[in-house]
Amino acid sequence: MTATACFHCGLPVPAGSRHSVVIDGAERPMCCPGCEAVAGAIVAGGLDNFYRFRDSRSERPETESRDSQWAAYDLVEVQRQFVHDGEDGRKVAGLLVGGITCAACVWLIEKHLGQLDGVERVSVNASTQRARVGFDPGKIRPAQLFAELARIGYRPAPATAANSEQLLQSERRAALRRLGVAGLGTMQVMMFAIALYFGASSGIDGELQRYLRWVSLLVATPVVLYAARPFFSAALRSLRGRHLSMDVPVSLAIGLAYGASFYATVFNTGEVYFESISMFTFFLLLGRTVEMRARHRAGLASGGLAQLLPLTANRVDGQRLESVPVAALAVGDRILLRPGETIAADGEVIEGRSGVDESLLSGESALQPKSRGSRVYAGSVNGDSSLTVRVTAAGSSTRLSAIERLVERAQLEKPRQVALADRVAGWFVGLVLCAALVAFAVWWQLDPSRAFWVALSVLVVTCPCALSLATPAALAAATLRLQQLGLLVAGGQLLETLPRLTRTVFDKTGTLTRGEPRILQVQPLRDGVAEQRVVDIAAALESRTDHPLARAFRAWRGNLHAVDVQVHTGLGLEGCVDGVDYRLGRSDFAASRPPAVPQEEGQWLLLADASGPLAWIALGDRLRTSARDAVAGLERAGLAVELLSGDQSGEVQRLAAAAGIGHWRAGASPEHKLEHLQQLQRDGERVLMVGDGLNDVPVLSGADASVAMMSAADLAQSRADAILLSGDLRVLWQAVALARRCRTIVRQNLVWALGYNALALPLAVFGLVPPWAAAIGMSISSLVVVLNALRLSRHDAPLSREREAGNEGQAEGPLSSS
Repeated sequence: MTATACFHCGLPVPAGSRHSVVIDGAERPMCCPGCEAVAGAIVAGGLDNFYRFRDSRSERPETESRDSQWAAYDLVEVQRQFVHDGEDGRKVAGLLVGGITCAACVWLIEKHLGQLDGVERVSVNASTQRARVGFDPGKIRPAQLFAELARIGYRPAPATAANSEQLLQSERRAALRRLGVAGLGTMQVMMFAIALYFGASSGIDGELQRYLRWVSLLVATPVVLYAARPFFSAALRSLRGRHLSMDVPVSLAIGLAYGASFYATVFNTGEVYFESISMFTFFLLLGRTVEMRARHRAGLASGGLAQLLPLTANRVDGQRLESVPVAALAVGDRILLRPGETIAADGEVIEGRSGVDESLLSGESALQPKSRGSRVYAGSVNGDSSLTVRVTAAGSSTRLSAIERLVERAQLEKPRQVALADRVAGWFVGLVLCAALVAFAVWWQLDPSRAFWVALSVLVVTCPCALSLATPAALAAATLRLQQLGLLVAGGQLLETLPRLTRTVFDKTGTLTRGEPRILQVQPLRDGVAEQRVVDIAAALESRTDHPLARAFRAWRGNLHAVDVQVHTGLGLEGCVDGVDYRLGRSDFAASRPPAVPQEEGQWLLLADASGPLAWIALGDRLRTSARDAVAGLERAGLAVELLSGDQSGEVQRLAAAAGIGHWRAGASPEHKLEHLQQLQRDGERVLMVGDGLNDVPVLSGADASVAMMSAADLAQSRADAILLSGDLRVLWQAVALARRCRTIVRQNLVWALGYNALALPLAVFGLVPPWAAAIGMSISSLVVVLNALRLSRHDAPLSREREAGNEGQAEGPLSSS
């Protein structure tokens, strides 16, 4: 009789073993508690697809390890879904952290994980409850990160789309349950409180008074122990981390008031404030629920893009069509896209013609025409006809996943304004506690019966919730609005920098122009050189680069083949075709003694071999329809505009004039561009750089703020502070206007929060604010801050127009040779 194999590790299951886990709807046998724990963690983490696509059985875990329940996340197959490559051989793990309630939680997690050996950096975002942890896999394992987070009271999970949605739903349900308990408790206890108040003035019977107090105690107890539990948990965590958070005074206020009222009820002495406790808890939960929904809205709108992909794809295997999970797709596979289907991976069209909706990626609602040779991207929707596509990138390598990682990086970067607000809130809590102690001491000398309740009002009314929410709420709303306009924020400091900009510098090709170049004419410089031969050689050389100009030669790719191709950024490229070495690019690069550049319209490239110049090739590109309006809008906003290009002066001057740009510079190499940028900065300018190609990477990195086009090289996008998803350049001045409005909103929120506390604190110290009024005031203050920030999500920049018809985004496909 053959022994049953463990579903996880493959070892024999001992006779009588009752260890098992339900996977894919079936109960799977396990050989030991360790395998059972690991498999259970995989299923609980929403990663049970691991078993469907694994190549071999997993190793048996050590059952006695302290973090054995997290051991599943050390498996390479599981890590593919939440661990990505970082810099210098490091890894970056994306984690969801349940239980984050405020800025103090962020501080505690970053400090605790940051002290671990092997952890390089930690960034946590309270709005999305995501953490980004850079670590050295040789020193620390992902399972240890999970274990450490669990040890300090949080609920870690891989940052997958399914887990994120599950966490947010769980958080919403729990918040509504607690709010409901607090609301019902407040209504009920208020009825008893009214009876006690009126009875005290009309001589209520002592037995009835005790009865009403005990009933109020019974009603208020679930409010304190259940509805207010998150405040106590968060306060305890922050105290363990030796950090004062806003939950500390909140918990002290609720706990002390409940304790004093409990004592008064049991011993039938003094006053009870169960209604104030319940009301304070209810209004505080109401304010936090509104704030939670606002940050969830921002987080869901910008994250979780991968969940829009289909579950399966139609893979073409010879003459057979099979439906396979998207996770099983690999580079080189061919997939069939029927009308209306969502594209599951990045690829190149090899058969068919259709229109594709790329609005998810670019914001452009018009269908983009696709034909043989065109690029398509995961998350786009096929239109009216079938397409056959060869997969060029799948899974985490797609452009959609890259965008999601950029969004996550931006959300986890903490702007200086937010970091300052967090520090101020921490010090403010300390001052509040000191003020409450001083108020108690003074009132104890004046009127001991009121000392406790005055100190309680001071704690409640000055809780710095509004101060902590003032900046992050506004930045979250503005970031969401920018994405709706078509600008993906990838750097956390962008919204702080945009209002201070004084100059915008544009690149030309692919930025001011559409990035759809075409061959205008060919001028051979030697007798017997055919134009077709010139184009074929150029196409062979350009086939090895992703520069926008290379798109002009797509239709001739494959006629000849080049080897040993080298790209010289900003100059051109060289390689060997049919045994002959050629250079193509700027005239001073291609030949030692170049001929004069033709005066006709176009961007002229020189093709040369070892004997000298061979032919001129003129390329032409169309100006983006939004360019002139964008330049005018930026100038109205007070920004100087200039064009900085590496191309020849004739074409640069023509496009600058067409776009309405008065200052331009041609023939600039990447080094000269960076030098020019640095000179502007030395002169006191704050520069926004907008670029597209690899030659723009240095200036994108060195600018005060930078925007890369959606069609830009991956390296250029990674160095930019924002990605222009659509090709509508008018979004740039709309972003500047929105950032300035955001700055105003932040200032309004800070003035309100500080002004409210400055006014409320003296009133509370003088005993003019009872605890129930303090609870309402504090909650209203937080709500005002959040609602004021949410105005940014509906902000429209002045003179905004509907986007003009036509494609402002990616190239439409291969250019015809006609």
